Amino acid sequence: MAGYNIQKIPFVVPTTDGKLIEEHFGNATDGNAALSIAHMVAPPGWSEPFQTPEFEEYTYIIKGKKQFIIEGDTIILEQGQSIRIEKNTRVQYSNPFEVPCEYLAICTPAFSMENVHREDPKKS
Repeated sequence: MAGYNIQKIPFVVPTTDGKLIEEHFGNATDGNAALSIAHMVAPPGWSEPFQTPEFEEYTYIIKGKKQFIIEGDTIILEQGQSIRIEKNTRVQYSNPFEVPCEYLAICTPAFSMENVHREDPKKS
């Protein structure tokens, strides 16, 4: 048995907001609950509700810009920049800009809907 695993067909997460999510490793792809790695493209005008995840998330911007609202601070990252957001930190991700944002996201432990704790935007 080989000591490596090449990912040729990532799991494409179904979305309704135009965002592309390709999980290369993680819960959906290979059952790895310790780590997830995803390639994402957020279209212009995209946003998610606030969330307080039970995982650390590392984001690296490949192209474009992405906005983060973290504990009340608004941060904008551009191509070549990265950020680590500690677990149990309230955050909102968005792309309020006119061009798509392509980025990598790494979560430890792996992303799951059960541990992301998204807020209901209707209750905000």
